Amino acid sequence: RPVPPKSDACTMASGTISPPDPCFCPDTHASGTTKFPLSFLIKRDAILEPLVFPEESSASPERDRSCFLDPSKAVPIPCMVCDSSFAGEKAREEAVRHLLVEHKVVVHRVTDICCFKSYAEHWRSRFREAPITEFAPVIRTNMRSDEHQSEDYYLLSDALPEDKQLRAQLQRRKLEAVLDVQQQERGDARFSRTCLFCCETLSGNRAVLFQHMLEAHSFNVGQPDNLVFTDEFLDLLQQRLDNLQCLYCERTFRDRATLKEHMRKKQHKKINPRNTAYDKFYLINYLEVGKSWEEVQSEDDREIISQEENDWDGWDGPLPPVFCLFCSHSEHDVSATAQHMKTVHHFDFLCLCQQDKLEYYSQVKIVNYIRRQIYTMCCIHCLRRCQSREELLSHMGFNSHFLLPDDRSKWDQPQYLFPTYENDAFLYGLDDQLTEEARSNQPTS
Repeated sequence: RPVPPKSDACTMASGTISPPDPCFCPDTHASGTTKFPLSFLIKRDAILEPLVFPEESSASPERDRSCFLDPSKAVPIPCMVCDSSFAGEKAREEAVRHLLVEHKVVVHRVTDICCFKSYAEHWRSRFREAPITEFAPVIRTNMRSDEHQSEDYYLLSDALPEDKQLRAQLQRRKLEAVLDVQQQERGDARFSRTCLFCCETLSGNRAVLFQHMLEAHSFNVGQPDNLVFTDEFLDLLQQRLDNLQCLYCERTFRDRATLKEHMRKKQHKKINPRNTAYDKFYLINYLEVGKSWEEVQSEDDREIISQEENDWDGWDGPLPPVFCLFCSHSEHDVSATAQHMKTVHHFDFLCLCQQDKLEYYSQVKIVNYIRRQIYTMCCIHCLRRCQSREELLSHMGFNSHFLLPDDRSKWDQPQYLFPTYENDAFLYGLDDQLTEEARSNQPTS
């Protein structure tokens, strides 16, 4: 095998490769060994180092969890359609009103959205890629009235698969943030506070205080492991007791002795379950979107909830992002990414697999072929080389080249069985999601 000279080996290590010299002639030594420079041996589109996608998803909610815990940090809220933004205590209400009045966009069940800023930023980026009509159904008003002109409104609700997935992602992010706070509180050994009903000071873990109030004063707020934001919770309870207010019936008394006697006789040493001010302090209220603790508890635990096919059983962390084959957009499952490519780039990967009856390994080759061509800025159809990613996508869109080359041998090669990107999540779900969906869509004989 020809051995490159030392100078070219250093050039490879530094990552700088010069194009082959057209006037170069290999040097034949007296020993009969021919030496080639590295630039002569390596093709221009060769990839000398493993490629890795970023771990963060461009479509996923922001990684900063502060907006999920403190609404004052979830500002400014951008408009989904125009360049307006809203700040202040009523930023969400102003943003929703602006969308309705100026752009005829209706957001269903706004209060169930955990972080409206992240929600608005997601749809803002999506509306930059395609018209709003590609995502939201149109509602036409005054269709039967002759007096007023009909108007078109656009509805964003969890009836849309992408909207439902986004709301679930935001809910999961909020739950993760709350669990982090709870974990910090459970591991905090510097806690010290006086009991709400006596003068004893409890130190160490917060559970010690709740256990003392249960055993010594029969005050039960549930399992301490189910509580979060306990300092704020205790401050609220202390404030109400200082205001001589019963924690259960919420009546106000003239002095503390009368209040204590009332709570003892009436067995009101517990909080009012109907008061939603306490919902913030119980983890059960963060489990599902739009469900209170009563609705969650009323569900039959014996009922087996069928999970969607794209759920990863046993996966505790966030799902890896699935990047588009052509641009930097990403989703959290292959089907959603394939739908994005169909909508934005007019490349129907699922239809291609169905029509050509492609087996799993052929799908892998196609994915890796497209990944390599896009990375080296070559058109996947005509193989024209461009100077930038933007120029390449513009060329492919203008010439309708978002399709495979006519010559199958261009992509049907063994080298494309190896992933272009080491952590390409698109490859993980090919057999599990796309092929199964393709089989389900085939007509029965």
